[in-house]
Amino acid sequence: MPACTVLALWPRPRHSGVMPDSPLQVIDSALFLPLIERARQSPRLRTNHNFHTSIEDNPRRFLNVMIQGTYVAPHRHRDPPKSESFLVLEGELAFFTFDDAGQITNTLILGRDAVGVDMQPGVWHTVTVLSQHVVCFEVKPGPYSAANDKEFAPWAPREGNPSAAAYLDMLVSSVSPPTL
Repeated sequence: MPACTVLALWPRPRHSGVMPDSPLQVIDSALFLPLIERARQSPRLRTNHNFHTSIEDNPRRFLNVMIQGTYVAPHRHRDPPKSESFLVLEGELAFFTFDDAGQITNTLILGRDAVGVDMQPGVWHTVTVLSQHVVCFEVKPGPYSAANDKEFAPWAPREGNPSAAAYLDMLVSSVSPPTL
């Protein structure tokens, strides 16, 4: 490659967020900051930012931005069977898997022990935010249908149930040292 071509490419221009007239969207802190604020303002303390353009897309790719204190009810993706991948881009969360009776079978601290996890269909799972916020990149097969996207665990409280806060506290305390 001629030296003048190399010089013409350096330094590379920086782009944040959506690049006008481009099929690219940069994933960086300029994208994260407004999403973190939107999640803080949300009653559920979380928000998604979709990269896919339709619920029919396959795969579905999105950022899941969660604030400490959000509750994600344990669930699985079995009918139709869907695998799922999580990568933590910022922050830390505990990723739990369970057996059919609701006993914790595995716990990983994503963002510390590992950066992500790829899960086969039908695994009971949930996440709890350990840092002030977490930004995850997720990939799941599409299309999306609210009617059958998740099967919620019968042994855990659903979102909005008064016992959900105590269940969340139990999960968090299982991975956090007691405070003095």
